[in-house]
Amino acid sequence: MRGLLITLLISGMAFAQAADAPKPADPSAQSAPASSVQATTEVAIPAQASPGSGAAPATPPPPAPQDPNAVIIPAGTKIPLTLVQAISTKNAHEGDAVYASTSFPFVLDNRVIIPAGSYIQGRIAHVERAGHGHGRAEILMHFTSIIYPSGYTVMLPGSVQNTPGADNKGVKDKEGTIQQDKETGKKVEDAAKNGTYGTIGGATAGGLATGGLNGARVGAGVGAAAGVAWALLKRGADVKLDVGTSIEMEIQRAITVDGSRIALARVGH
Repeated sequence: MRGLLITLLISGMAFAQAADAPKPADPSAQSAPASSVQATTEVAIPAQASPGSGAAPATPPPPAPQDPNAVIIPAGTKIPLTLVQAISTKNAHEGDAVYASTSFPFVLDNRVIIPAGSYIQGRIAHVERAGHGHGRAEILMHFTSIIYPSGYTVMLPGSVQNTPGADNKGVKDKEGTIQQDKETGKKVEDAAKNGTYGTIGGATAGGLATGGLNGARVGAGVGAAAGVAWALLKRGADVKLDVGTSIEMEIQRAITVDGSRIALARVGH
């Protein structure tokens, strides 16, 4: 009996030790904490701001400094010129050069910007002679550059605004076309003179040819008609601009000049 109790006691102790032994770890259970740690790490790292995101923009570069020597001549500026070569619709052609010079200094803000004696160069853009008995002569020129006494050159768009030094001529449009004045009164006067001269000449010729009064009358009528026709159908006057003619140039678009080179130009002048 005593031996049986000892046996049962030993068996119970062995069973209790087996129940307290740790169980083997589950592989899926071991991987789960690692995943949780990785997810937590990813959430904790802040995302970097991309260039297109709502991050604060970069500081813009400072504006380029303005040239302290730059001087702007505004559009619409009018400058008096003097032609240094004669121009006539009788012999001028499109593309011919035009030469003039400034007759008075142009001053802006109490400073001489274009001194007197600066050369102005241009081109003839259109020439039209008067027709026989109709139309008027006209010429169009554009100014293209200013040449300072020192040689400093500035390109410009200029046109003729007025022709105060040219008689019987005027500017007909905004482009600066110079047109000869109408000659209606002069043509009538010439027609009357030529009709009178034609009448006298015709009457004399008719009287001498026929030796009678009727011949003189017929000759007078023919001579008068011929004189009037010649006066009315002759070519109109050409536009003539002599050396020294005063014209006014208008700058059509604002231009920028170098003030430091203007000063050099004045010294050279």
